[in-house]
Amino acid sequence: MPTRRSRSAAILPIIVLVGACSSTNPSPSEATPAPQPTVPATRSIASTPPSPAATVAASTTPSASPGASAAAAIDPANFVATVDNPWFPLKPGSVLTYRGIKDGQVSVDKGTVSGDTAVVAGVPCVVVHDDLTLDGQLAEQTDDWYTQDRAGNVWYFGENTKELEDGKVTSTEGSWTSGVDGAQPGIFMPADPQVGTSGLQEFLAGHAEDRFVVLLTDSRVKVPAGSWTDALLTAEWTRLEPDVLTEKSYVRGLGEVREVDVAGGDEKLELVKTAGT
Repeated sequence: MPTRRSRSAAILPIIVLVGACSSTNPSPSEATPAPQPTVPATRSIASTPPSPAATVAASTTPSASPGASAAAAIDPANFVATVDNPWFPLKPGSVLTYRGIKDGQVSVDKGTVSGDTAVVAGVPCVVVHDDLTLDGQLAEQTDDWYTQDRAGNVWYFGENTKELEDGKVTSTEGSWTSGVDGAQPGIFMPADPQVGTSGLQEFLAGHAEDRFVVLLTDSRVKVPAGSWTDALLTAEWTRLEPDVLTEKSYVRGLGEVREVDVAGGDEKLELVKTAGT
């Protein structure tokens, strides 16, 4: 959930070049490489598809071969179902409520860190339940699965998503589970984010291919729930929607506070209320 702070010369090209630059090392399933933003990365914590296993190898099992499958590289013993990364803490019982615009409608997004643990691909994960309403009607319910490795990186292992209309499920299209049908996890929040840190957050070919890069670690952000001068600012994009670029802002000890499309879209969410944090 990003700030509207003016971008530096190093950040502006990310927006200008969305849809203009090609990615490297495309997945075998890509007939033509999709456009990707170009960023001045200083270090990468995740590989470009088709080998997210390199992410695992870099963070959990240094001796693993980048050519190995992610499932083989991941050792459940290296993960814990306690997510206390200061930039993305998931305290059981905490509730964060956001308000904004989605598809031209007023959106309210309520995320609750449950006390449940889901085991995904053998790894214990914290379950975060999310309810999204559009113009007052429940439109989507999601259970997201996060875990943390012993180095402090927060991993995203999948989600169970249901889109609803008049109280009835109309689609589960966004759902994916690490280890199923080729889906592989990614790092959602690094233990020590620095400007230029980039990575793959999730991977299921054709369905979930989000990436991120850290833009600033001292960003200003103001939302209804408060204002801060030392927020973490990131950009996110996916080859599935190459013209869309989203900024997100995170506050230490709280997590995500703002999200806004800065190119190719008009979605926006801002933190309005917290409980149990």
